Amino acid sequence: MTPLAFERLYGFDERVCRGSYYPSTPLQVDEGDRVGVVLLGTGGPETLDDVESFLYNLYMDPIRVDLPVEGRLRHWLSTALARYRASQVRSEYELIGGGTPTIRLAQEQAESLQRHLRGQYGSPTGIEFRVYVGMRYGPPFSEDAWAQLRADEVDKVVLVPLYPQYAQDTSGTVLAYWKAVAAQDPETSRPTTSVTEFAANPKYIQALSERIDEGLQRFRRDRRGEVQLLFSAHGASRHENQDGRDPFCYHVQATVEEIMRHRGHDRPFRIAFRETEGWGASLAPSTPNVLEAIAADGGGPVLVVPVSLITDNVENRYALDIKMRSRARSLGIERFEVASGLNTHPLLIEAIGEAVASQLRLPVDVNQLRVGGDGASQQYELLSPDDAPRLHVEGHLPGCPDVTHDLRPRRWAGAPEASPQATPQSDGSASSPPTPS
Repeated sequence: MTPLAFERLYGFDERVCRGSYYPSTPLQVDEGDRVGVVLLGTGGPETLDDVESFLYNLYMDPIRVDLPVEGRLRHWLSTALARYRASQVRSEYELIGGGTPTIRLAQEQAESLQRHLRGQYGSPTGIEFRVYVGMRYGPPFSEDAWAQLRADEVDKVVLVPLYPQYAQDTSGTVLAYWKAVAAQDPETSRPTTSVTEFAANPKYIQALSERIDEGLQRFRRDRRGEVQLLFSAHGASRHENQDGRDPFCYHVQATVEEIMRHRGHDRPFRIAFRETEGWGASLAPSTPNVLEAIAADGGGPVLVVPVSLITDNVENRYALDIKMRSRARSLGIERFEVASGLNTHPLLIEAIGEAVASQLRLPVDVNQLRVGGDGASQQYELLSPDDAPRLHVEGHLPGCPDVTHDLRPRRWAGAPEASPQATPQSDGSASSPPTPS
C-alpha cells in the first residue's frame, strides 16, 4: 500500500484513540494451533540512502504528522519536506553509526520473544509461536510480515505495538495501518487480537529500574545520591491529549509512578516530552525546558531515562545522548548521562510475553506456566485486559487531563501499595522523595 493510498483511505476513526481496531477479548487457542505474534513499530532508515524515503513515509501519515493539506497536495508537500530535511537528518544518523539500530534490535527482540513464548507457553500446551516484525515507515514493512504469516499458515494473530504506553501516533498508527493492510486481503484473514499497552507491567517496570541502576554506576560513588532522574518520553500531540482522546500522557505518568514506587521514591525526578513533527503543539514540558529548570535550581548530576521507546534509536542516541548532552553542558549541568534502552532485556521479553499470553485463552491455565523466569511471576495473577483492574495515577502534569476509566493502563499486580505522597516541584514536572521522619 502506498503512503498516498493510505492517506486517501484513512479518515479519522475513533478506534485510533484507544487501539480498539481488534477485540481485546482473549482468543481461544487449541493444541496444534500456530500463533503468529507481530511486533509492530514505526521503524527507521537502515542506511543514509533510506533517509529521504523514510521521511516521506512519515510525513504522509495523517495520524502521526499534522499537515494542513490532504491528498495529492500532501504528497507534494511531504516530498518537498523530505528533501529539505534529508540532509540534516542524514547528519544525525551519521553520528550514531550511519543508520537506525531499531530494525536490528527489533529482529533480536523477535528472536528472543519467540524462544521465550515457545519455552514458557508453547511446549507445555502443544502450541507453536512464530514472531514477526512489521514496520510502518521502512522495511520490513507490515506488508512483509503479513505475507510471511500468510505463507506460514498461522491460525491466530496477536499484534504487539513496540510501545508500552498507548499513543495514537505510535501504537495507533501501526495498528491502523495493519488493519488497512489486512483489509486488502480479506479472504485470508484470521482471528486477531492486539496488545494496546503494558505501561505498568511489573517486569517492564523492574527492567527500567535496572537500567537506572546501571546508569547510576556512571556517576562517582560519592555523588550518586545527588543524581536526579529525568524521564523523557517521545513527542506527542498536545491537542489530542488535552482533549482526553489520547491516553499517552497519563500512561507515561503511570509508568514513572510505578518505577518510583518500585524504587521507594529514592531520589528527585522529573518528566519531560520530546518535540513532535508537524504543525500542532507537542506535549509539555519539553526536555530542553526541563533542563533549563534543573540548571536554574542549581544544576547537579542528571540521569535521563528514555521511556515510551523500548529500543535504542535516533531519539535516544542522538536527540538525548548528543543534542541534549550538549544543551545540558551549555546550561552548566555538571554531569549528564542517558540510560540505555531496554532492547532485549530478559525482563522486557518476559513482560511482552505476558502481554501476549493475556490475549490468549490457552488449553492450560496460563498462571500455571509462569512460575520461574527472571521476574516474580507468582506474585500476581495474569488477567485478560477486560478483567484487569485499572491503575490510578495520583497527580497530573499541567498538560495531562483526567481520562476515563477504560483509557487508564491495566493494573497487573493487584492493589497498589500505599506510598508516601511526593511533593511536586514548582514547574509541575517533577517530584521529590518524601522527607524522612
